[in-house]
Amino acid sequence: MKPTSLALTTALVLAPLAVAAEGKLSIYNWGDYINPAVLEAFTAETGIEITLDTYGSNEEMLAKIQAGATGYDIVFPSVHMHDIMYQLGLLAKTDIGSAPGFANIDPQFIRAKTDPKAEYCLPYAWGNVGIVYNKALAGDIKGWEDFFALGAEGKKITLLDDLRETIGIGLIMNGNSVNSTDPAEVEAAADYIVDHLDGVTAFTYDSVPQVISGDVAAAHWYVGANLFVSENPETIGYIIPEEGATMYQEDICVLASAPNKENAKAFLEFYLKPEIAALNVAQQMNGTPNVPAQKLIPEAIATNPTIYPPQEVMDKLQIFEDLGRDLQLYNSEWTRIKTAQ
Repeated sequence: MKPTSLALTTALVLAPLAVAAEGKLSIYNWGDYINPAVLEAFTAETGIEITLDTYGSNEEMLAKIQAGATGYDIVFPSVHMHDIMYQLGLLAKTDIGSAPGFANIDPQFIRAKTDPKAEYCLPYAWGNVGIVYNKALAGDIKGWEDFFALGAEGKKITLLDDLRETIGIGLIMNGNSVNSTDPAEVEAAADYIVDHLDGVTAFTYDSVPQVISGDVAAAHWYVGANLFVSENPETIGYIIPEEGATMYQEDICVLASAPNKENAKAFLEFYLKPEIAALNVAQQMNGTPNVPAQKLIPEAIATNPTIYPPQEVMDKLQIFEDLGRDLQLYNSEWTRIKTAQ
């Protein structure tokens, strides 16, 4: 029987408390992207105190690490950033793929090309990037065409402050891969966005409160919007655009510069527990690569087609890959988009 509340899941996790270690652990993660109850459970079991800082994009995180930020032990890069950080020598080998609990991980989520045996990082969570919308203002929208039509009608919309995600919409609408390295295709994708900037008030990650308040009709945002939908079901909704969308996967990686590597490895092994992965999903409302955890997920999440989409929708989701030097194509077009707003 699936747990029906976060409280019940928390109780299951916190039941066996055995303080086994002491020390510190510093985590650098996406904003609001881990259930605080997971961190509390880890501290309760191990005695290791956790500090958490947050970032808004892969690029922000990488820039801070490359600029010499010290003290962080664990980061949560998307798969393509996992590959980039490996190539830059920023990741520590953890051999997490050899841990007994790694048998819980669905092999299809070992996606990083530089880490085919999961010797460095642990697949953590996956989801899609779509549209959160105000029901009264946006009506029954189905996809990107409807989204941009709102802007053309004079209603306010927002896009993510993320060059790959936003240019990715243009690539999808033009029928191209979000990993295209064809200069003409990338330019055409940027043209699509520039031509549809009517009503775009900002490139931002902080748009959901504006959608709830009605200041914005709809926003380009993550599947985690379902958390806010569950709290405001009459006011807002979330869709995966019918034309297609991107999907993401974040991995848990230990930094080569981590001052607390053993504690960091202990956290990766802790997160392999099905009840811990399920506890995070219960609050974050995204997918988990942990197969046994899927039986512990609340029914409302497991049956939500925007969180666990049917196969025909999954087939329309594209995941980013490391583009190497070809990312420069996107950087220049991103500058053009931002200055055209």
